[in-house]
Amino acid sequence: MAVTLTCTGLLNASSPKFFQAATQADFLKGEVEGLAIDNRGRLTLGPATDLVYETASPFLWTILPAPDGSLFVGAGNDGRVFRVDAQGRGSLFFDAAELEAHALALAPSGGIYVASSPDGKVYKVDRAGKATVFFDPDDKYIWALATDGKGNLYAGTGEKGIVYKIAPDGTGAPFYETKATHATALAFDKSDNLLVGTEAPGRVFRVDASGKGFLLLDSPFQEIRRLRFDDKGVLYVAAVNGRPPSGGPPPVQTDSGGLDRPTSEPRTPVPTVSVSTEITAISVVDTSGGGAASSRDDRRSPRGAVYRISADGLWDQLWQFREDSPYDIAFDAGGHLIVATGNKGKIFRLEGDPIQPTLLARAAAQQVTALHKDSSGRLYYSTANPGKLYRLSSGRTNKGSYESEPRDAQMVSTWGTVSWRGTTNGGTIEISTRAGNTETPDDTWSAWSPPYTSAEGSAISSPKARYLQWRAVLTGGGEGPVLTSVTAAYLQRNLRPQVRSITVHPPGIVYQKPYGTGDPDLAGFDNQTTPDRKLAQAAQNAQQGGSGSPSLGRRTYHKGLQTIMWRADDENDDELTFEVQYRREGETTWKVLRKDLQEPILVWDTTTVPNGTYFVKIVASDARSNAAGNALTGGLESATFEIDNTPPEFRIGSVRLDGPRTVVTFDVTDDHSPIQMVEYSGDGQRWVPVFPTDGIADSRTEHYVVTLVDPVGPRRRAAS
Repeated sequence: MAVTLTCTGLLNASSPKFFQAATQADFLKGEVEGLAIDNRGRLTLGPATDLVYETASPFLWTILPAPDGSLFVGAGNDGRVFRVDAQGRGSLFFDAAELEAHALALAPSGGIYVASSPDGKVYKVDRAGKATVFFDPDDKYIWALATDGKGNLYAGTGEKGIVYKIAPDGTGAPFYETKATHATALAFDKSDNLLVGTEAPGRVFRVDASGKGFLLLDSPFQEIRRLRFDDKGVLYVAAVNGRPPSGGPPPVQTDSGGLDRPTSEPRTPVPTVSVSTEITAISVVDTSGGGAASSRDDRRSPRGAVYRISADGLWDQLWQFREDSPYDIAFDAGGHLIVATGNKGKIFRLEGDPIQPTLLARAAAQQVTALHKDSSGRLYYSTANPGKLYRLSSGRTNKGSYESEPRDAQMVSTWGTVSWRGTTNGGTIEISTRAGNTETPDDTWSAWSPPYTSAEGSAISSPKARYLQWRAVLTGGGEGPVLTSVTAAYLQRNLRPQVRSITVHPPGIVYQKPYGTGDPDLAGFDNQTTPDRKLAQAAQNAQQGGSGSPSLGRRTYHKGLQTIMWRADDENDDELTFEVQYRREGETTWKVLRKDLQEPILVWDTTTVPNGTYFVKIVASDARSNAAGNALTGGLESATFEIDNTPPEFRIGSVRLDGPRTVVTFDVTDDHSPIQMVEYSGDGQRWVPVFPTDGIADSRTEHYVVTLVDPVGPRRRAAS
């Protein structure tokens, strides 16, 4: 889907800017309801979602199917287990004394096992709901349960990372010590090996019947959250980041921007994952496995990933994402991998080779915590914040909406037109906008506009503001409408360009252009007054194809030239041109030195003006990006500097012999500037500085005395 905004009624402006959404990454930044976003960046009607059962619990953690088609759902923050029959009728089945029911498993004779936390216990609850404590380890948390073919129950615990094996009579003992902080996920393969996922560190072990473990995956992530086998015996792993590496669980927060595991009050120490709530990117990677952790190209640490481990132990990373954390993985009726995530309650489908993600649905909750596919291929999912049970339909919904993230124009701006591309396929696509001056929309924003009628471009009716948001509503049946792009144009209020600083380099200091040709080849020395210099610059510009940003090469010296550089900017990012003006001290009229400069540098041939004290002024103009009536200028004056191209006069006072030495006295006078330095040489090769008799060279006339030790011959001379 794409939305286009273009400016109308703005004849005095030539450079509108555009907001555009045309890729999956663009659309994932917004909020969807009832729509899907495929890997090609298209918005379509998503699968219909049915609310199956609504609880009063804030979290639903796990789903367990019963043989009769009903579902058991473990909840928190009240430690309850609900039973929901095939018709969607639900009731309380068991209420533990502990706060959380994180894991469930089938027990003999139609009952279930319930793992509670904290101060973890395993309860055995018969089909009538009568419960007894089945196993009570010393461990604080019980995160996962699994049963083998002999009726033994296995429990993954924390904070010591021990997996217990519990016989049918309730006697249990440590089966495998992971040497991790928590054993968070359990699953059996076709050979009755137990697969164990851990947290701190995030690893996957394969443990045989004798309790011998073998490390399959040492991931760069902190927690292995879920293990799932497909019909072919391939293991899929959901891994997440964000938990601190300490032995204890982090404090639970109620802010969705902080912890990705659903949160609650009172504070329950459950494993948490820190995430950003703004979804911005999905990375699909194809990293060959074999033991090495995958590389991370993005500076931001990924929030999670999905791995695939084959029966022979080779693994690869299927999917890596930056802004979502996976809670569960499952398979739809077509065998595609489904990933449930938080903190925006998004459900993704991964398919294709290479893997391509599709945002399948957005739950009306912060987290989608568990998935289950029934015998008919229907997909159920549980949520947290709030705790509800939903079912995805195989058919499409007949209406869905999308809200873009608020787009920032950086300043109060005039909106143009909005346009979009897509196909209706017998349905409708409606685009609306609203605007405001706060980063997050609130009651100070304008109301949503009526739907715009022309996909080719409709004038935006929202008021001038800094932020703009658009909404798309898709309706229809069957294949339904498809939205592929939206573009919005806007014109910022023109702001005056700013000249921030001026640097006047010492007289004669110039810089060569890198890799340039021509004579002279000096940065900022284009089109000067001398005809020979003009000819040289014309040849140089023809070869280089014009000038871009100033790039300075080697520093050198050219008498009579003055390099002036400046720094300027424009908050509208308008293209700037510069005019350089000058005046002599005591004058009031500025004279134009150069116009229409595009680079912030100029070399001035000062031999064309008299000696004196001068100022320069740089005037920046944004006229190239704005019509004449809307263009603005900004300027800055330099400090004073001296132009003195007349050499000082040298007058010999006396020459006398003093034994073997020769003493020379002389005066140096300059009509305009103080004498700065005098040197002499006896051979024209080595120059020696001379200081005036008063010790300081600071006046326009200075007196010098030089004593020469060597005899004065034809090559001996004094120089200034």
